[in-house]
Amino acid sequence: MGEKPKKKGSISYAKWGYIFIAPFFLIFAVFQLIPLGSTIYYSFFEYYRSGLKIIGPTFVGLKNYITLFATDLPKYFGNTLLLWIIGFIPQIAISLLLAAWFTDLRLKLKGQTFFKTVIYMPNLIMASAFAMLFFALFSDNGPVNAVLVNMGLLKEPFSFLNSVWGNRGLIGLMNFLMWFGNTTIMLMAAIMGVDPTLYEAAELDGCTPNQMFWKITIPLIRPILVYVMITSMIGGLQMFDVPQILTNGKGGPDRTSTTMIMYLNNHLFSKNYGMAGAVSVVLFLVCAVLCVVVYLGLTKEDDGLSKAERKARRQAKKQAKGGNA
Repeated sequence: MGEKPKKKGSISYAKWGYIFIAPFFLIFAVFQLIPLGSTIYYSFFEYYRSGLKIIGPTFVGLKNYITLFATDLPKYFGNTLLLWIIGFIPQIAISLLLAAWFTDLRLKLKGQTFFKTVIYMPNLIMASAFAMLFFALFSDNGPVNAVLVNMGLLKEPFSFLNSVWGNRGLIGLMNFLMWFGNTTIMLMAAIMGVDPTLYEAAELDGCTPNQMFWKITIPLIRPILVYVMITSMIGGLQMFDVPQILTNGKGGPDRTSTTMIMYLNNHLFSKNYGMAGAVSVVLFLVCAVLCVVVYLGLTKEDDGLSKAERKARRQAKKQAKGGNA
């Protein structure tokens, strides 16, 4: 009898994948995971510096969190959310409009490359430089007030930086100018990914451009819209450099422009590590919830059915399978 041929040993390449991704997880653990764990740990402790003396760490449980929610955190969270909304609403509206125009082949717009470059350029400017520019432009003796007074629109210079809505408006305007170009490019990429035959069929059926935009474009780019909105909200929660520089770190007038990160920075500056850790944990939890919302929004079935209708369809399929068995 002949000998059976020997099977060649299978080669596993999986280990090389683990070797290549190991540096990322190692760096993530050292520079992010361990600091995150220590931040959560110290948020339950009274840990601060009084003069040259370090007090604590003394375990106080949820005292830091109770103090946060009972004092200033709700106000600063409201400030942060309001400043984000002021900048985001015009940002998404203008970006959608520009993306629809630039991707519409029927308009035959000339110089699109130039305009795309121009609208994206503010995104390349450092926020600190942008804030200093606006600080100089809109100061009481700045060029904006000089132009408005010379045109007769104002009798005397308006103090943008010392009025509540003037200050908030400038912060919202800066966030809009810095990010609407990036949002426009992302929405353009999403619209260009839509099948052109859908627009051709809709046009043959007599649909107007407005109907095609709301019935075809918006539903099909919904995942990108959800992504843009949530990432913008996370960026809004982390807003710091623009209001910090524009208000000279005071968040004025009357702390109406103080954001949560500015509040966190104040605790770190005063060496109150326990309260700073509690603020960081609250921010982390909010961002984690938003990430879950992003995941659910991007993985949601786009079949036009409500949750109840989809659940009923699944139950009907299960019953049909049970009947066939």
